[in-house]
Amino acid sequence: MTILASKDTRVLIQGITGKEGRAHTLSMQKYGTIIVAGVTPGKGGSDVDGISVYDTVQEAVKNHSPIDASVIFVPAQYASDAVYEAVDGGIKVITIITERIPVHDEIRFIEYARSRGIKIIGPNCPGIISPGECKLGIMPTHLFTKGPIGMVSRSGTLTYEIAWALTRSGLGQSTAVGIGGDPVIGSDFFEIIEMFENDSETKGIALVGEIGGDAEERLASRLKSRGLKKPIVVFIAGRTAPPGKRMGHAGAIISMGSGTAEAKRFCFRAIGLPVADLPSEIPSLMIEALRKADYLQK
Repeated sequence: MTILASKDTRVLIQGITGKEGRAHTLSMQKYGTIIVAGVTPGKGGSDVDGISVYDTVQEAVKNHSPIDASVIFVPAQYASDAVYEAVDGGIKVITIITERIPVHDEIRFIEYARSRGIKIIGPNCPGIISPGECKLGIMPTHLFTKGPIGMVSRSGTLTYEIAWALTRSGLGQSTAVGIGGDPVIGSDFFEIIEMFENDSETKGIALVGEIGGDAEERLASRLKSRGLKKPIVVFIAGRTAPPGKRMGHAGAIISMGSGTAEAKRFCFRAIGLPVADLPSEIPSLMIEALRKADYLQK
């Protein structure tokens, strides 16, 4: 099994005719992802490498149902409309690659999607990859290989670096999910971890957090109250970041002493999770954690 995306997932691309949308659509298709249609208002009736393009999501769903997932490459000023269209079209997994969407817009469409049971990944994220099966987004496929480790991360670049470290160590990935770097996101760490815990192929979880906000602290609190079900190894980026300065992501800002890397690292260590000082340490910590959990031979 995988989570969120598999070899059978049927995918719609919103913003397919733009430069980024077109390039990544062809990359996803080359990887084996089933791209059934695209949407760009005003470009209906055209195609991208044989993929039919429609003016609306409604038209695409009517002609290519079922559509299981959508990937959104629409510019920030139009992204909210694209999300509402996908939700109203009944598409169950919506991955939003677009960055710089206004926060109030994000709050509204995320709540709208949740009220209808729709799963949103992002915004401002690299997407999802289930190695060897399906890619929804911009993940560089050559760094990933199929294996037992689920990945959930706020950072796209660190997702790639750590996936490659795991791959080189012989620990591939079941699914890797970039949840996004904005202050408001559709799916949080805990939601993705629960999916991995219910996935029989996932034996351990690599969690990549970063400075800013309190998502990691809240996760540690929930895991403490509920208990740990599968081994989790943690890396927190931004240990040397200066307070008050945003580092890359809109959500990665230390404010009034909160959201520091050390505070987050402390929370996870306090509940018994191994925390890597460097991304390169994750494979060895993961192997040790899997052995302790009897997932690997000692």
